[in-house]
Amino acid sequence: MPKIAITGKGGVGKTTLAALLAYIYAKAGQSVIAIDADPAASLAYALGLPEEVAARITPIAEMEELIYERTGAKPGTSGGFFTLNPRVDDIPDRFSVLHQGIRLLQLGSISKGGSGCICPESAILKALVTHLILYRDEVMILDMEAGIEHLGRATADAVDAFIIVVEPGRRSLSTAQTIRQLAADVGVTHCYVVGNKVRDENDRDYIRRNIPADLPIIGFLSFNSQAVEADMRGEAIYTAAPKLIEEAQQAIAMFDQATITS
Repeated sequence: MPKIAITGKGGVGKTTLAALLAYIYAKAGQSVIAIDADPAASLAYALGLPEEVAARITPIAEMEELIYERTGAKPGTSGGFFTLNPRVDDIPDRFSVLHQGIRLLQLGSISKGGSGCICPESAILKALVTHLILYRDEVMILDMEAGIEHLGRATADAVDAFIIVVEPGRRSLSTAQTIRQLAADVGVTHCYVVGNKVRDENDRDYIRRNIPADLPIIGFLSFNSQAVEADMRGEAIYTAAPKLIEEAQQAIAMFDQATITS
């Protein structure tokens, strides 16, 4: 089952692609878990969860009693002694929400310490991501922020690929190259690009000209007013923007072909 991490500069449409891929795999009969690892935590809305359901989801990093129970240390502390490999195998089923055949889990973010934080929250999140990647037999879509703090060398090798979402613009494309280097640093060898918010062939050509050769482009998503309106209504991207579904399906086909031949 594919394990895909989706990343890119803020605002490029990572969550839109994550939601589309989760639905496409689920509609194809696959068991899917979608992991929201972005501090903005908007994947629930992109998947079309009702407001009252989305509002009740508690990110794992904010579950103080659970973190204390599993690590032996209180959240917000650093140093000292705590369990670095806490039990996490029951967390995905206990604390996720099932919607339209997609299991959604929010990781949350660590409030202090940065990517090098040695703290109970970091220990449980990294152990959880390791478990999800290595031991769950289901498609995993990981909606990340631009960094890779939830992935370490022990788990990155098991991720099938990074899909880096870009838009026509220098900052977005520069971020893509930085992410490619970060991915290489932790052992991820397969990185692909999806261009988003593309208006015409000029935008496609701009992305093609400015993406390095070691970042294959597997697809483009058009700028889509239906997707914008769906976001405003709190409606699932999948049901609101059929053209994006078709384009995302083409990207998945390219991804499958690339991973088979590589």
